[in-house]
Amino acid sequence: MAKKEFSVLNLLDLELEGHNSLHLRCLSGRRGLVRTIQVPDLNRPGLALSGFFDSFAHERVQVFGLGEVAYLKKLEKEKKDVDLRTFFSQEIPCCVFTHDLEPTEQFAKISEEVGCPILQTSLKSTDFSSRILRVFSNIFAPSQTLHGVLVEVYGVGIILLGDSGVGKSETALELIERGHRLVADDTVEIRCVNGNTILGQGANKIISHHMEIRGLGIINIAQLYGVGAIREQKKVQLVVKLAEWDADKVYDRLGTKQNTTDLLGVKVRLIEIPVRPGRNVPIIIETAAMNERLQSMGYHSARDFNINVLKWIETGDAQAAYYGSEDVY
Repeated sequence: MAKKEFSVLNLLDLELEGHNSLHLRCLSGRRGLVRTIQVPDLNRPGLALSGFFDSFAHERVQVFGLGEVAYLKKLEKEKKDVDLRTFFSQEIPCCVFTHDLEPTEQFAKISEEVGCPILQTSLKSTDFSSRILRVFSNIFAPSQTLHGVLVEVYGVGIILLGDSGVGKSETALELIERGHRLVADDTVEIRCVNGNTILGQGANKIISHHMEIRGLGIINIAQLYGVGAIREQKKVQLVVKLAEWDADKVYDRLGTKQNTTDLLGVKVRLIEIPVRPGRNVPIIIETAAMNERLQSMGYHSARDFNINVLKWIETGDAQAAYYGSEDVY
């Protein structure tokens, strides 16, 4: 997997709103905005400022809060800049001052000399840390592009996979007609967040809510069905593989076996639906979504059915029903 290139300038250019906004602005060291952030983590550089550089996490974004700024003022008052110059000799991506704090004149001067970006935010250190780590988890998350359709059915994120022409888009269109929502058609980008959650969205946000229907052409779902019929991203909880009906293949009829597929190292439930004329695939997918919700709440209908059958056999009622009466001709 290719290593992500994410610079300090990219961080400043992020279009984040509301509770996700970082409120960042650059104070000095602008020529260093091209520096890349390679480690999605933060560091509080208190020990490094005091001259202890063993195990200094210089590759991380350095966060300066009330304590660090108070120590910088102490260093400037004592006219000590040796540790500061050693600090900036490291390959630091950038420094961020929280609480609308500003660097000391000495600190800003050295940062400008070496070209290390100094950023400022009005957020508290804890708020800024939680927000930027959330941003990093999305940006640096492992990703993959799939050829399929991502829909939300009864709150369950479902990826429809299958060979070209099997009817993925037509099935998704019928689901939308029945009140469900489209996330992406044809090209779906999935990302693994927090190591165990798969989020899916359109690989191209401009065209992700358009659909190609053979014989009809390109349609805009948002314009035809309204903005309530689309959403930007969704957690993937189920993968449905559509395949042409094969008379020689044995399909699962009980549902006791839980099949899964690997998406970026995360096991996601997989079901295969054979497609042939006369089968109402959208209704089957709706039922699969409701069944998935039941299973997430601890109820497994196939497993409970199997248990009830075994109990019935153990009571002897099954044997009595089979042997207790003569055949009537």
